[in-house]
Amino acid sequence: MKTNRRDFLKQSTFLIGGTMINNDMSNSSDIFGIKFFCPRWGANDSWDDFCKRVKEAGYDGIESVHSLDPKLQKEELTALEKYELKIIGQYYQSFESNFDEHLKSFEKHLRNLVSANPIFINSQTGKDWFSFDQNKKIFETAFRIEKETGVKIVHETHRGKCLFAAHVTKEYLMKIPDINLTLDISHWCNVHESLLADQNDAVDLALSRTNHIHSRVGHQEGPQINDPRAPEWAKTLESHLAWWDKVVERYRKDNKILTITTEFGPANYMPTLPYTQQPVANQFEINVFMMNLLKKRYLI
Repeated sequence: MKTNRRDFLKQSTFLIGGTMINNDMSNSSDIFGIKFFCPRWGANDSWDDFCKRVKEAGYDGIESVHSLDPKLQKEELTALEKYELKIIGQYYQSFESNFDEHLKSFEKHLRNLVSANPIFINSQTGKDWFSFDQNKKIFETAFRIEKETGVKIVHETHRGKCLFAAHVTKEYLMKIPDINLTLDISHWCNVHESLLADQNDAVDLALSRTNHIHSRVGHQEGPQINDPRAPEWAKTLESHLAWWDKVVERYRKDNKILTITTEFGPANYMPTLPYTQQPVANQFEINVFMMNLLKKRYLI
């Protein structure tokens, strides 16, 4: 009998070192390991073709939005089941400037993501220009949905959102202790025009609250270097690796599964050539490079 997507995910496990790990990898306390996820962002091929190449590259799953279109939902979930890939839900879609409309949209998209039965949801929460109390209300909505559905929601350090800067995030983490983070520290390098050497307290607090990593490498003038394989970015790459090392060591010490999405993006995150607008490097190749680099660093 063919199982449906929800039953498949509920029943599926990872075998790591002889230990069966359940679907909620981020909360597992059985044995240390890292699971790698590929962003759907930037991919233009069909769901089946995308999932096939993701699987062949060695990923454990994908990170993606979940369409509101039932036809596209079916294509997505069928491909994920076919290739035995897990999904991290990704939320960013609420662009309403009116707070009440934004909050309503936020809940709609989170509940739609829950319907895909993700291992958790990564949320680009709030806006940088909403007040603290408004963003707090958005967090409270996420906490309520998390409690009602049992699907964990982690909140990304992202430009334009409420956790857009190191010092601002520090305030939120101190005042709202239930916030768990997706660490995309590349944004902070860009926002602060630095590699954050003067904000160690804020960075260390964020690292201690990190549940998921986006392993994109940013720099002082942008959220994404053009190619992490290039020698001119060695120092910048090492700075990011040093931050990720601390998160990995915490998960290793606690015998928990860590999730990492190799989230180098397409143009215009990826720099382009003038006039032709051709990307200067291949997004998918770079993400696979980052996955293999981190596997070698942390798992081999």
